[in-house]
Order: sequence, then structure tokens, then C-alpha cells
Amino acid sequence: MTWRAALLLGAGAATLPAWPAPFLGVAVMTGAVLLLVALDWALAAPLHALTATRTGDRAVRLGGTATVTLHLANASGRPLRAQVRDAWVPSAGARPDVPPERLVTVEPGGTANLPVRLTPARRGDRPAAALTVRSFGPLRLAFRQRTGRPAAPPWTLRVLPRFDSRRHLPEKLAKLRVIDGVQVTRGRGQGTEFDTLREYVVGDDVRSIDWRASARRSDVLVRTWRPERDRRLVCVLDTGRTSAVRVGDEPGLDTAIDAALLLTALASRAGDRVDLLAADSTVRAAVTGSGRPALLPRLVDALAPLQPALLETDFELIAGEVLRRERRRSLVVLFTALEAGPLGEGLLPVLPRLASRHRVVIAATHDPVLTGLTTTPPTGPDDAYAAAAAWRALAERDRVRVALSRYGVTVVDAPADRLAPAVADTYLRLKSLGQL
Repeated sequence: MTWRAALLLGAGAATLPAWPAPFLGVAVMTGAVLLLVALDWALAAPLHALTATRTGDRAVRLGGTATVTLHLANASGRPLRAQVRDAWVPSAGARPDVPPERLVTVEPGGTANLPVRLTPARRGDRPAAALTVRSFGPLRLAFRQRTGRPAAPPWTLRVLPRFDSRRHLPEKLAKLRVIDGVQVTRGRGQGTEFDTLREYVVGDDVRSIDWRASARRSDVLVRTWRPERDRRLVCVLDTGRTSAVRVGDEPGLDTAIDAALLLTALASRAGDRVDLLAADSTVRAAVTGSGRPALLPRLVDALAPLQPALLETDFELIAGEVLRRERRRSLVVLFTALEAGPLGEGLLPVLPRLASRHRVVIAATHDPVLTGLTTTPPTGPDDAYAAAAAWRALAERDRVRVALSRYGVTVVDAPADRLAPAVADTYLRLKSLGQL
């Protein structure tokens, strides 16, 4: 029964004093209202005759907007007058074009299209939660309501990670082309491979002359070299508790994912093979490098549902997985936090095994709040304690950095907005030096 039926009962009750027999008036009035309510309920479109389907976007980048349309078909012989609530999980940011309080009218055999705009606030899979339909009679005195009837069609929107560092890709590709050009004009060096033969010109290194080819051509030919391609790059994401620490407006894991995407795009353009491993106490995601066009979409799709786990990271597991998967010498870029406890107790004991076979780079996000606390003069006891804690945290980071450097590990410690280009520059520097 709706508020309209209640209002009708109230209006009838106001006329009771005018009846010669009040009890008879109550009976007649109540019976009339109940008859109208029952008739209105019977004329409401049955819910079993409704079918629901969805069409629309399956994926969207974090910060973007997707549209998913609910199609409600009325197969009954009565007009459907309904309020429809298409509920999604809160983090999906659902905004229906037709508000739930508005009435939707569907003629017999017709279909209503109800778009919902989704602006998700988090990465991962965002499913549709429930579908509720309230079918009214023509007088709107009564309704039929069911949640899940018609059955809510399953639909999941995958929210892909941001790729804000994409804006740095043209600059890094330009540096890569410079490195390729410089290396081709030099003689053979570490980390280079044979490129082509060309005629000798004054100033070329005589050690680059190919005497056999020169004899066949009756001309002096020299070999040119270029940086080795098909090198191995392994991006390792620490998804343990330290990745949940928020730096700015997002957790550290999101910053690491953004940096890994830029590094992957750059390395694949350079002709190198890129693998990805995400782990804490267990392996959360693993992507093996494939053809360049398909690698980045596969990587983005695998990283989308990744969330920080409130667990200590098992660096022995990570080192074992990298050594088992990568037999050839590779560049291993580990995205983690420069915290003395986890790295000192977990990573340093297994680092000699890992660094003996692979070139290791540690990429960590530097919290600018710590630097701000050490540079701002304290104005009271609380500020002094906070500054002392910041100095201690920075000193611990320096000790960890020194301990890692003893094993030949390169440490990239940068603010969140500079981590991705800093890691890409480190990759380019190592490639230009032939140290991959």
C-alpha cells in the first residue's frame, strides 16, 4: 500500500462524524479503499514477465567515466509503471540518468533503456550489486516489488590503473633514439651487437674493419654496432603492507604501477622483453612478455585488480621466483619501500643470490612530508618531536641505501610525481652503458 492509499483512508476518516452509524461508516470506507487497493495491485504489471539485460563499457581507466545501459523488457500484456533502482557497489560511482524516484513507463512488448554513468573511485573490478523493480498499478495505490526479479544481469566494470606518466613517453623515446644513434657510430663495446656494414670513412676505428668482407667487395668495409636488443627486464611489484602507505592522494602501489607501465612501454619500444611479477607472501600476478603490441594491454589488465595486502612481504619468495623464471641475466626493477625493517630482515639476506645473476634496481617513493618536516623550523614541542622522527626516518633510508649499494644495487628514491621518469632515466642510462 502506498502513501496515496493511506491518504485516501485519512480523508475517509475525516468524514466519519457525518455518518449516522460511525462503525458502519468505518466498515464501508475501509472496504472501499481495500477494494481499490486490491484492484490496483491486480492491474500492476507482473514482475515475472520482465527481463533485464545490460550493454555498455567493460573497462575504464581510473578517473574516467563509463556508461552501462540497463534494458528492461516488458513481455506482459499490461503497461509497466515502475520505479527502478539499479544498485552498484559504492566505489563504482554510479549516477543513473533516470533517478530511482522517477516513474518509468513501458508499454506491453516494449523496452526501457536506463543508462547509468560510472565514475569509479578505485581500481579493480566493480560489479553491479542488485536490481530492484517496483511495479505500480494505474492508480498508484499499491505496487509489486521484488529485488532480483527480474534477475539482475551480471556485469562487472574493470577499472584500469592510471597511466599519467604516459606524457613522459615521447621524451624518453627521443632519448632512446639518441642512444641508438650514438651507439651505432661508435665501435664495439659492452652491451652492443652487430648492426650492419658500411664503407670506411676517415676517422673510423681501424679495429672495426671487416677484412673478409672488404676482400670480397674490393673495398674497405667497417662494422657498425648498436645496443643489444631482446634484453630481459623484470618489473617486481611489492604488494605487501608497505605498498598500502598513502603518498599524496593514492597508495604507494598505484605510484609503482604507473612507473612500471612507463618502463614497460619504453623497454618494449627498445626491443627488450618485459616480464612482470607482483607478490607479497604469495604471487598475486605474473605476466610473461610477448609481442610488443599485446604486452601493455595484458599488463594493464593484470594490474587492474591488484590491491595492497596487509602482510609482510616474503622477499625470499620473490627472489626464488625471479631466479626460477629468469635464467638469462636480466634487469630486475623492484618497486618497494625503503624501510629498514622489511628490507634489512627480508631482502638483504637473499640479495647476494639475486644480485650475482641479475642487475638489480630498487625503486622507492620518497614522501615529501618527511623533507618538509626537516626543513620547517619547529614552533613547539610537537613539531620538534615530528622533526626528530623525520630526521630518524631519513637517516634509516640512507643506511638502507648504503647497504644496498654494497651489492651493486642501484637505488632510485624519488617523490611520487617523479618516480616514473626517474626509473625510465635509470633504464636508459644502464642501456647506454651496456649494463643491462
